[in-house]
Amino acid sequence: MDEVTDSQSLSAEMNSEDGKNDAPETSPNDGKLEREAQMSDLTKGCVAVENAHVDLACQNSADCGSAGRVDETCLGDSRRKGVQAECSNGQKSKRPGSPGPHPVKSTCVAANANSELTLCLSSNPSKAVSSDIEMPSPNSPVCKDMLSSNAADKDYDGSTSAEDFAFTKAHVMGRQKIVKNSDWESSGKEKRHPAAMGTEDAEMLECSGSSNISQDAIENQVESLFPSASFGADKRWFGTPVDELNRLPQCAPPLSHLRAVSNHTVTVRTDLLREGEVPVPYPSKFKDAWDDVSVKMPCSEKNLFPMETEDGSDVRSRWELIQSSLKRGFKSSLDVRDAILRYNTAHAKRWDFTALNLLCTECLERRETQHLFEVVLPAMANLALSAPRLCSMPIPLLKSGMNHSLTLSQEQIACLLANAFFCTFPRRNVRKSDYCSYPEINFCRLFEGSSTRKTEKLKTLLCYFRRVTQDVPKGLVTFTRQTLNNPPVWESSKTQLTRLHIACDGTIEDDGYGMLQVDFANRFVGGGVTGHGLVQEEIRFVINPELIVSRLFTEALEYNECLIITGTERYSNYSGYAESYEWKDSCKDETPRDDWQRRCTEIVAIDALKYRRFLEQFLPEKMTRELNKAYCGFHRNGANTKHLSAVATGNWGCGAFGGDTRLKALIQLMAAAEAGRDVAYFTFGDPELMRDVHKMHTFLTKRQVNVGQLYSLLNQYFNMVCKNCRKSRPDISLYTFIYKNVSSPTPTPADSTNSATSVGMPAATPDTH
Repeated sequence: MDEVTDSQSLSAEMNSEDGKNDAPETSPNDGKLEREAQMSDLTKGCVAVENAHVDLACQNSADCGSAGRVDETCLGDSRRKGVQAECSNGQKSKRPGSPGPHPVKSTCVAANANSELTLCLSSNPSKAVSSDIEMPSPNSPVCKDMLSSNAADKDYDGSTSAEDFAFTKAHVMGRQKIVKNSDWESSGKEKRHPAAMGTEDAEMLECSGSSNISQDAIENQVESLFPSASFGADKRWFGTPVDELNRLPQCAPPLSHLRAVSNHTVTVRTDLLREGEVPVPYPSKFKDAWDDVSVKMPCSEKNLFPMETEDGSDVRSRWELIQSSLKRGFKSSLDVRDAILRYNTAHAKRWDFTALNLLCTECLERRETQHLFEVVLPAMANLALSAPRLCSMPIPLLKSGMNHSLTLSQEQIACLLANAFFCTFPRRNVRKSDYCSYPEINFCRLFEGSSTRKTEKLKTLLCYFRRVTQDVPKGLVTFTRQTLNNPPVWESSKTQLTRLHIACDGTIEDDGYGMLQVDFANRFVGGGVTGHGLVQEEIRFVINPELIVSRLFTEALEYNECLIITGTERYSNYSGYAESYEWKDSCKDETPRDDWQRRCTEIVAIDALKYRRFLEQFLPEKMTRELNKAYCGFHRNGANTKHLSAVATGNWGCGAFGGDTRLKALIQLMAAAEAGRDVAYFTFGDPELMRDVHKMHTFLTKRQVNVGQLYSLLNQYFNMVCKNCRKSRPDISLYTFIYKNVSSPTPTPADSTNSATSVGMPAATPDTH
């Protein structure tokens, strides 16, 4: 009861300090980093994991492996004069920073070499030259402005996308050429991550949790675990070699025959499912359903449109109006606008098609525009109008509290997305409707405004539509809403931490192939993908557009829910991030398929909490919520852990959401261990975080600290350090606190109830190497 009261009082205190303690941790360019770099004497004495200074160096990243030529044309970019595509020949190649061969699962499809063409939508092959765009320094005013705009980009309930500063920095850094003595490299030692820094001495206020053990003693004990030679500044990864971690399909057991059951809806003929053949829709005739448990389809006979006649008001079939509008053909973006507004008259004065018009008039050359209007858009219209034939079964809504799976064919998904492009889904254009708790699905907001984000997203999506209308995809995709009703009793867990591979280079989608890949999600899955958003989640949704269809039927996620998507295909390569995002070229996904004809790409959407104050995230109930959310995403009921792939993740819920990278790393390691999975962690260009997390993981595993003991340490950190701290950040970092308490040979009388020994920690003993 006392802990609850303390938590409530801390929350109240946080809310009362709005003007005083506006969270600097959530704004990477607010000037606070310079001040926080002046570390307190106490923090300066912390262990090496807190003191490690590394030069932040950038390196060019090979997006697609070794170069090679293929004969499929793809999109270009008018803003780049000479574009150079790095393509894969489909052979195994060495990935930098990790030993052993890595089978490349995606291939760049050759880009158009004609620098005058921006969007090669035709099938005529042409030569290409490509080069990565030159990115600004992460500390440059341009980059800082970009980060600031990201934090201000809001989607649903005022929330922002759950992506962080470090991820943005990685995408900027990963495509820069290194200047050996650049300002960024030379200042890397000073601009440390806020989570690892104390505040300036002038703000020093006393926090509880002092120890009789000196900081030097802690540092010496921790340093004894880590030979200095193993932490060279040039090392780009630590821990278990990534090739030793489980990946799909190698680790997966044989699948049983696919069939529809009470908690799994399948919309194709499973008896006719064959490799290399387009799945057959089921049933053979359209079955209408206009209710509160199914998607209201545009082709429903109950989808009516009000009409004014000479005799008064009347209604007619909206689907008939959609058909007549889309069959008229398109000669310009104005024709697309007029067609869409013909069956959306209520929004004629509000909807804006500036981005679509800019794409067609300024971003594409005449030949490409002509091909778009004469070939691609008519094919998309025909695909959309095939809904009664292709999507004949009612599509169930994946509502809150459900444990249900839905398997669709890639062709059915393409049909649904074509309808989303032409904004045909009824009741989905206003918030106050039957679907107010669902994400938006119609693309109307994607067409508005003059931001280059919109035109680049449209290029990426048109690449997808060109591909699927030219060659019908032949696989399936499964969407599973999973609810965690019985979370672990964390304080009682005896589970040891699993293996960790951690790297400052690489991305989840490229280097985490075959693993369970984490989508740093908005609770409305997809976040701002159909709007202005263009960070981690939105980028993944546009390069794997089949993810977008989940917004059609997935209600906003609750605190104990996640969405698992298996089988989506990647269609595009890209460079940059947010304002610097650019579509590069078409991507041929070579990921193998499983027995259900799904790509072996498993993505889990988990939404993190957003914090207004740094200390808020250390409240026990907040940490437990994040543990349960991550565990919900990683856990599989009844699965043998040897058949589970590793988790590929990164700085989930940090940056704009205010999460501390080091706390979030521990939370994900604990959840993955409890779920029986190893972890591949990508710090997105932050080598200091990479070293800190690796040292902590090594320290905890050598000391055999289990999940339950670590959970107790997290709660002790709140009670002893955070609860009575009167400033925005505590003087003692989380990792320093853990090192101190686990290394403590005997508890002092004052700390006897809170010491590591009291929760069963093994006493520190000299390690031999």
